[in-house]
Amino acid sequence: MYIRKNICVALVLLLLMGALSSCGGSIGNGDGVSVVTTVFPVYDWAQEIIGERADNVKLTMLLDDGVDLHNYQPTTEDIVKVSSCDVFIYVGGESDSWVESIIKTADNEDMIVIDLMECMEKTLEEAVHHHEDDGHQHEHTHTLDEHIWLSLRNAVEACGIIGDALIKADAEGKDVYEKNLAEYTDKLEALDARYADIFDGKQNKTVVFTDRFPFTYLCHDYGIDYCAAFDGCSTDTAASPEVIKKLADKIDELSLGYVLTIEGSELMDFTNTVIGTTAARNAKILTVNSLQAVTAADVKDGVDYFSVMENNLAVFAEALN
Repeated sequence: MYIRKNICVALVLLLLMGALSSCGGSIGNGDGVSVVTTVFPVYDWAQEIIGERADNVKLTMLLDDGVDLHNYQPTTEDIVKVSSCDVFIYVGGESDSWVESIIKTADNEDMIVIDLMECMEKTLEEAVHHHEDDGHQHEHTHTLDEHIWLSLRNAVEACGIIGDALIKADAEGKDVYEKNLAEYTDKLEALDARYADIFDGKQNKTVVFTDRFPFTYLCHDYGIDYCAAFDGCSTDTAASPEVIKKLADKIDELSLGYVLTIEGSELMDFTNTVIGTTAARNAKILTVNSLQAVTAADVKDGVDYFSVMENNLAVFAEALN
């Protein structure tokens, strides 16, 4: 999939190289600063920090039609937006492998490019290594998970990186960016403290996901054990008898009353099969939001990162009862 994606990007770039030579953005030009992000959480973080400087900053979210980052292929228009912007912020990882070709050929030497996973590599590796070394039987991937935004602590670090990039691109807005960053950081840290307080008081600290599992970092932050059907957002979701039995046995072992799925799950039949395989056959299905498919329409309707993470807290708290 990634090879095909990069080939498509390369072909489009060949057609655009001449056209882009006259439209490269320049930092602090008279038209303000253009900032392009990929996924919604990064867009929303940037929007919070930009705040009242919105008239000076054009902020764009590329993945605004509900497609998640694992299936995204940039359009010609998207490539032009990235190649000509002043600041480009993306998550990184395999799903963003298409970025490298665009950055290499963009005729915009002043562009500030932020690969969040690269910037946060030490933090992310510590989370993975903690899971490998803590002696628990986690079901997880040994590579860095791309869903960095599903940790409030990651969000705080990422926002600091975004704030620095905005200040570098728009020095006149430094005071505004620093003020907004400080206020939003306080807000995120307060929600993080609420997560910690609630989970510290739980006797059960294990959740079962009958779905893909993008919540590795969140579970690491609060010491939550998990048993999941499929790593990350794996495309391999074959419902083998072994996987069904593993999940059902864990539910029976801990007498769990709930199983978790992610929004828009295509695995509800699988989930019901797992529940039907348990002894009690009465586990309830709860849904958490991985923030992977937020659309421009959702943004217009007022969806924001913070409120979704608040809702996720309520769901996880119920699942751990």
